[in-house]
Amino acid sequence: MSDRSGGPAEVPGEPAPPLSRRQAARAREAGEPSAAFQAHVRAARSEFDSHVAHARAEFEEANERIKQRTGRNLILAIVIALAIGAVVLSTLLFVKWFFLVFALGAALLGVFEFSRALSASGRRVDLVPQLVAGTVLVLLPAILDPWLHWVTVFAAVAFVVVWRLLRQMVADDGRPGGAILSDALVSAFVQLYVPFFASLGVVLLRQEGGQWWILSFVIIAVAADTGAYASGLAWGRHPLAPKISPKKTWEGFAGAAAAAVIAGVLSAVFLLSLPWWAGIVVGLVILGTATAGDLGESMIKRDLGIKDMSSWLPGHGGVLDRLDSILPSAMAALALYYLFSPLVIA
Repeated sequence: MSDRSGGPAEVPGEPAPPLSRRQAARAREAGEPSAAFQAHVRAARSEFDSHVAHARAEFEEANERIKQRTGRNLILAIVIALAIGAVVLSTLLFVKWFFLVFALGAALLGVFEFSRALSASGRRVDLVPQLVAGTVLVLLPAILDPWLHWVTVFAAVAFVVVWRLLRQMVADDGRPGGAILSDALVSAFVQLYVPFFASLGVVLLRQEGGQWWILSFVIIAVAADTGAYASGLAWGRHPLAPKISPKKTWEGFAGAAAAAVIAGVLSAVFLLSLPWWAGIVVGLVILGTATAGDLGESMIKRDLGIKDMSSWLPGHGGVLDRLDSILPSAMAALALYYLFSPLVIA
């Protein structure tokens, strides 16, 4: 059923159907500019919606392929990474001691994840003493002399080990001696792996211009991780360490090296006031510690029989899964600070 203009009849209570190009032309010739304009708007909107739907379908298909290959949700990973990066950047740029709150929170979450994963695998780890010792170990370097920091490290390790041994004595459940020794060593390792490395970042933060060094080594570590992800996804063929992490490739490592060197040079020139060649050294050293940290955590997870430390950060895994390359890099950055400080351009 059609109206006199040759177009489809309108049904009361329903929106008018879009006009075809020929109908729009007829309406324009008949002196109906408003109808023609509305027809063009509807046609343009329909075409735009079609393009958006097509682009979204292609993106979701590509994201699904990446997820199947890497086991990560790319969209969520990018959003969360940008959010964390914004927090780190804002704390370091405006009031650097606000970074201490972020570092403490991240370290305690890492201790919590690690302790739970160890407990789930049959180890006995005392969570509350670990959190208390970790808090002290991260916070005190902000106010203590450097030599007292090492006293704090020893005290934190001794505290969690003695606590574990006393708890085992009270339990008296016939646990074999080898398992008791393993529990004590694991308790010490938790403190050395997470709070101790985090405390070195606090020591670096305390130095003059230390916030720029923290920002630089974080940028380099993230750049290396991103370069490895992109190049490994595009060209990865030859496994780097198949028995530890089968998805890491030599092609990915090459991309990580290139990204780390570029980020190191840019950081040295624009953030640290160092010569460009020092930036190459900084980039390569952070590349080494970041890669070692990544592979080291992969070994731990393989030993525990888990894929991620937790699922708190969708697209990334757990907090410790994001700190694996950052934590050991804090130690390297502190050493590089003492090495290159005399070269700082006044």
